Amino acid sequence: MSASLIQVTIGANPPPRLDKALARDVPAQAHLSRTQIARLIGAGAVGLNGTAVTDAKARVEEGQIFTITLPDAVESHMEPEPIPLDVVFEDDDLIVVNKPAGMVVHPAPGTSNGTLVNALLHHCGDSLSGIGGEKRPGIVHRIDKDTSGLLVAAKTDAAHHGLAAQFEAHSVERAYLALVYGVPDAGDPRLRGVKGVSFEHGGVLKISTQLARHKTDRQRQAVTYSGGRHAVTRARVLQRFGEDLSLVECRLETGRTHQIRVHMAYVGHGLVGDPVYGGRRRLSEKKLGREIVTAVQMFQRQALHAVILGFEHPAGTGFLGFEASLPGDLADLINVCNSQAPCPIGLRGFVPSEPCDDLRW
Repeated sequence: MSASLIQVTIGANPPPRLDKALARDVPAQAHLSRTQIARLIGAGAVGLNGTAVTDAKARVEEGQIFTITLPDAVESHMEPEPIPLDVVFEDDDLIVVNKPAGMVVHPAPGTSNGTLVNALLHHCGDSLSGIGGEKRPGIVHRIDKDTSGLLVAAKTDAAHHGLAAQFEAHSVERAYLALVYGVPDAGDPRLRGVKGVSFEHGGVLKISTQLARHKTDRQRQAVTYSGGRHAVTRARVLQRFGEDLSLVECRLETGRTHQIRVHMAYVGHGLVGDPVYGGRRRLSEKKLGREIVTAVQMFQRQALHAVILGFEHPAGTGFLGFEASLPGDLADLINVCNSQAPCPIGLRGFVPSEPCDDLRW
């Protein structure tokens, strides 16, 4: 197996441990995390004066020159599968896809194949230069199995680090469309008493809480105010269908597991079709009409679509923004609602997936 060699010169006032010192002083273009460096140290791939150093806690001194031997990326243990993909954008660094509902993003126990990663391994093939020493796509964010829409994956270590940094800094632009029960309204006195809820200019609903695993159901997430991770969602009503249903656009400031689904349920506006958080609500045929009520009852997944994704290209070539058209099932549901209970707010036209110049509110 061929390999590449990196030299790292320890700078002034080094951290006390080898792994931390190398992580600080390794050239940026190497795109090595401390975890990767620790793994390389343990594998005997870090040397000093021709001798391998295998203790990550070893002390270092200013001016020492370490060598790191990087082996070529190995083939992934995950199997490539010829699964069709809706590719929105692709270059040498990354790929943006419009994921269909029903597809799991990453293999896991019980779901070892048929995932987006399996499809990407087949589609990208030899264009994957390696993520963390393995030829695989770099998944920096996920959307739920039964949520459709836009997702970006890295094809190189450099792109993976660049995208991950933007997600960590919450600078990535993400917007979702959701059909929810009820109509979030600043005039609703019930919402004024909910902790973590406020309204911003233009009637934008802001939900700011902590999220953590549910205490009794480990498959669910729940709002908490002791521990957990900070989560912020903003939502505005695009279209209302009477007082019982509305189409909202949700913008993520953070990206936590099930965030939109949990937050909208928390404020009493759960997603239509969500089997975990949304619940099945009784809708009035008298108010909405039998066609709408039947269409809502028959919808088989959470009515959630990742419609907008925007980020800086990790190679520094500028901003990329994409907008994905509604999938057929959700478009049909909204069309039924609109034909039976039209509203003057109106739904802006969503075009097929393509780069967009300005996607901000």
